[in-house]
Amino acid sequence: MTQLTLGPLLFNWPAERWSDFYARIADEAPLDRVCLGEVVCSKRLPFYADRIPEAIERLQRGGKTVVLSSLALVTLAREQRLCADLAAGEDFDVEINDLTMLAHLAADRDFAVGPLVNVYNEGTLAFLASRGARHVCLPPELPLASVATLAAAGKTRGIATEVWAFGRLPLAISGRCYHARVHGLAKDSCQFVCGEDPDGLPVETLDGEDFLAINGVQTLSFAYAGLLGDIEVLEAAGVAALRLSPQDCDMVAVARLFRETLDGRLAPEAAQEALAGDLPEIVFANGFIAGRPGAEAAGHGWSAA
Repeated sequence: MTQLTLGPLLFNWPAERWSDFYARIADEAPLDRVCLGEVVCSKRLPFYADRIPEAIERLQRGGKTVVLSSLALVTLAREQRLCADLAAGEDFDVEINDLTMLAHLAADRDFAVGPLVNVYNEGTLAFLASRGARHVCLPPELPLASVATLAAAGKTRGIATEVWAFGRLPLAISGRCYHARVHGLAKDSCQFVCGEDPDGLPVETLDGEDFLAINGVQTLSFAYAGLLGDIEVLEAAGVAALRLSPQDCDMVAVARLFRETLDGRLAPEAAQEALAGDLPEIVFANGFIAGRPGAEAAGHGWSAA
């Protein structure tokens, strides 16, 4: 059965809201795995780090497997120490988002790989498998043919493959903070202005067209991945899990739509239409999986073309 994963929260939410969000996810969302931890900016972590143990305990009581996610860009000594501390813990699976983490993981330690690691071919998958990777969330820009190839290769090596199915797509991460710069601030004195945009700061082209979203040092797509209508082709391709990325919306309702579709209680096309109806302000796209520009909405039936 295809599993549902909730990826790590990428945005800077207040600590109280962070706790409330995961409490509701633990109690109400039909998810199999939940990834916790700071991926984007280590400066955010102290605001909620002391709340992580309680969230883990509640998520486990809610029947979820908890995975701890690492930083996507490690540049400072204290971030290296964070990686080492994360790798030293043996109670939970670790999801790496930067190959820096491999230096800290024991040779016999199983781990997961996040979508910010460029797993584009069988050779990379084989290398990661040799180091202990057992679950890989593929980069969201891969087309279906590549996903199917990697899913088949993963099965031969004991790796479950996952696809990014909901939420703004991670496109790039930088050592510089555009979010601070746009407010006339430096990265080291950012005043955490990224917290003003719980879904990221939308960016337009010079012609006024919606283009991207900025989340601190991270660049995201403006459109949200919406692959509910593509579940059947993803399952046929051998995908083992779908990833939902937390956004400023009712994520429990989103998870329920995905679960109902995976369970066959809701047709994929009807489910995607219901999702769009619940979130009318959001632009959805599935161009990447259809082998087209990522911002495009390829519609349904593209795989049969």
